[in-house]
Amino acid sequence: MSCYETIKKKYENLGVDVDAAIEKALQIPVSMHCWQADDVVGFETKPAGLDGGGIMATGNHPGRATTGDQARADYEKAMEYIPGTLRLNVHASYAETGDEVVDRDALEPKHFKTWMNWSSEKNISLDFNPTNFSHPLAEDGFTASNKSKEVRDFWIKHIIASRKIAQAFAENQGNPCVVNHWFPDGSKDMPADRWIYRKNLIDSLDKSIANETSVDKNLCKDFVESKVFGIGSEEYVVGSGDFYNCYSVSRGIGLCMDMGHYHPTETVNDKISSILLFNKKVLLHLSRPIRWDSDHVAILNDDLKNVFLEIARGDAWDRVYLATDFFDASINRVAAYIIGMRAVRKGILYALLDPSDKLKDYEDKGQNAFRLALMEEMKTAGFSVIWEKLCEKAGVIAGAEWIDEVEAYENNVLLKRV
Repeated sequence: MSCYETIKKKYENLGVDVDAAIEKALQIPVSMHCWQADDVVGFETKPAGLDGGGIMATGNHPGRATTGDQARADYEKAMEYIPGTLRLNVHASYAETGDEVVDRDALEPKHFKTWMNWSSEKNISLDFNPTNFSHPLAEDGFTASNKSKEVRDFWIKHIIASRKIAQAFAENQGNPCVVNHWFPDGSKDMPADRWIYRKNLIDSLDKSIANETSVDKNLCKDFVESKVFGIGSEEYVVGSGDFYNCYSVSRGIGLCMDMGHYHPTETVNDKISSILLFNKKVLLHLSRPIRWDSDHVAILNDDLKNVFLEIARGDAWDRVYLATDFFDASINRVAAYIIGMRAVRKGILYALLDPSDKLKDYEDKGQNAFRLALMEEMKTAGFSVIWEKLCEKAGVIAGAEWIDEVEAYENNVLLKRV
């Protein structure tokens, strides 16, 4: 009997079908974020954006993608080593308009034709995000919540335009496009009026998403994402966790929970059962926060495992959308994708191998010591052998051998961009 068959038998004794777990782990889609490859710079033509309030990626590792073609080449290289069903999450600032300057409120599906053609060629579905940052009209720290009606109207138009692009993606790929809405709005110090910005944001979201009827909501799946604080919004964030919890439930819009967008003592896994008792679906942004929302590359740590265990134990896979969200400019960006995405797929597999029924049985009987004992034993229950089998089925390298190949890609491709 092979090592795999031996381990498989041990899982079967605990009520776990290993073969079925592998198949399901490969089928669950994970949307890979586009912005690790280029440090969230985007490819839109100046002067439409790229200046003003925004997001910062730290580090200066050589080889950053500076064109859409370079980024897509990097995605393809990373995907060679990532098992399972993949999607790609694209930002509005990744529009490719050639020499034409198109501001974000005027973007159309035609400006993403190259992305859609690539999507069809590679059989990879796309998700989308409005880019509500890195723009002159984000410079004062407020976008859709701005006190200026002119500024708010610009971002409302941008959101509507983005949702129409998402619908075009969905029609092109034959399945819905997930659209996540995040705003950097907030202030560094204490505002005198916290109310006005949140009222403005509600009004903008209602006009651009909740009450906007030009987009088919069966094709465009909207989610709103909160944050604790950011650079320039250390004291006050308009779109807080409380704000979006209430807004999403009251408007029937999905909630996005980013693993790094909560206080250090909060864990996303504990929130999943609460949120899904009130929301139909949730979008999870998978990353590794260190001290604050630093969006480090995801790794197979307890936080990641526990998120997927919570989903598995609640049998909520069909109610959760999964996407990565990290960017680290201090390391090889292609390797960062592979590390993070493989960690996510490992986390999914780990959770699907959980003997949940046995654990719940111990719990029902009050045998909590045995429950804890089995949880501990499962941490070293031959997982690596099952991971190797999953990779074998997916036709990708299971071990660390991929590192040599990506190092060669760095030398032959990335470093030549410098």
